[in-house]
Amino acid sequence: MTVECGAVDRLKDLSAIVKADLVKIAYASGEWSFQQQYKGKPVLDVAIIGAGQGGLATAFALRRLGIANTKIFERASEGQEGPWTTFARMITLRTPKHVTGPDLGIPSLTPQSWFEARYGEDAWQGLGKISRQDWQSYLDWLRCTLALPVQYDTALGHIGWENGLIRLTMDGPEEQFEVFARKLVLATGIDGGGEWFVPAFIKDNVKKTHYAHTHEPINFEALSGKRIGVLGAGASAFDNAATALEAGAQRVELAFRRKELPKVNPYRWMENAGFLAHFAKLPDITRWRFMRHIYGLNQPPPQETFWRCRKHEGFTFLPGTPWLSAHQSADGKTVEVHTEHGVKVYDFLIVGTGFTIDLALRPEMRDIAPFVACWQDCFEPPKGEESALLSAHPYLGKHFQFLPKKSQEEKADMLAAIHNFTFAATPSMGLGGSSISGMRFGVERLARGISEDLFVQDGERHLNSLLSYQTEELISLDPPSEGWSI
Repeated sequence: MTVECGAVDRLKDLSAIVKADLVKIAYASGEWSFQQQYKGKPVLDVAIIGAGQGGLATAFALRRLGIANTKIFERASEGQEGPWTTFARMITLRTPKHVTGPDLGIPSLTPQSWFEARYGEDAWQGLGKISRQDWQSYLDWLRCTLALPVQYDTALGHIGWENGLIRLTMDGPEEQFEVFARKLVLATGIDGGGEWFVPAFIKDNVKKTHYAHTHEPINFEALSGKRIGVLGAGASAFDNAATALEAGAQRVELAFRRKELPKVNPYRWMENAGFLAHFAKLPDITRWRFMRHIYGLNQPPPQETFWRCRKHEGFTFLPGTPWLSAHQSADGKTVEVHTEHGVKVYDFLIVGTGFTIDLALRPEMRDIAPFVACWQDCFEPPKGEESALLSAHPYLGKHFQFLPKKSQEEKADMLAAIHNFTFAATPSMGLGGSSISGMRFGVERLARGISEDLFVQDGERHLNSLLSYQTEELISLDPPSEGWSI
């Protein structure tokens, strides 16, 4: 995409328009929360972990509600946050170009406004979907325009609870330090509820030099002329297969267990305000049946992603071909994969098997996970409708907060202060977590819930503030000195 001349100036002008628009709708957005100190340090109202789209949108939404005492902590360096310029290997986003989210409904802050300022209105009209690089550039511009408070190169090491506050142990670039906050938002992305999954038969039997998960760095240039095996039928598996082919791989075989590729994308059905805004209000049994169907369908690769692979003569996809085992060849140079249809020999494996939902696998959650209620602790599905995958997800409250297991009710206050705004929220909240499609609705629910909690907790202090309020609006009982003008 060619950047039009004058784009830098137009983006500066657009930033000025955003700021002017925010002034126009600034009513009742002033700070109202009481500042606190603990152990001689200021206490954050909200600490946000993750400076991707979810973390940025959360900080902005809280500010719009008068909660500005926040900070975003990001483990990556500036410019490396989020998947879009790291392990994402699609050419464009998978969502329609007109999707909105971090803008929170402000027209001048939408992706379309940014895109038109950078490339021109004609370019937007001719655009199919937004490229992942442009999406990251848009998020960078949004963060700078809104002056959102991000601290980079800082990872969350541990979550604790002290004197009614969340105690965060942070690993900074030079030293470890503590942060105290009244609320914590985990906006840690698609794997924020567990970890990326590699089957044991690969992890235990194949040298790490000969395989990589789709989320890992891969030297695709080194795969030129090689035979590549890809496991998985999801969009990311196809993205990586295409990238390998474009880098000159001799042959890429993509294998999956299903008898045929999924063709229906349930996400397109879900993109309506009814589902996005109100799914979390449904009874458990209805939510369960929704998600069991959605997870059962999975998400097919977009048409253009499939064509991106299919146009290469060296590409083959193998339905009904689960990998049964894998091991290094005798000379250590190749990998032999056993399937129901024989043995496949590859020079390198790309594993597109997604992620595992298990909070205990997150190092920062090691002391919290045993107390958190999951669906298996709160809901028993009807016979024949079981799902081990759904059962492992956290069972969240109406504002994305963790809830305690029945045996851990004494942890309720601590868990209520931690909000899970990750993909793991999907069975409880629908697409209201980290998904671009549902972000606008999810962020609103999250921010209003946090705002409600903070105000109610300080209700007596706010009452005392009112009782001591003495700012006079009627300042004179005499006629105005300049004469009557009304």
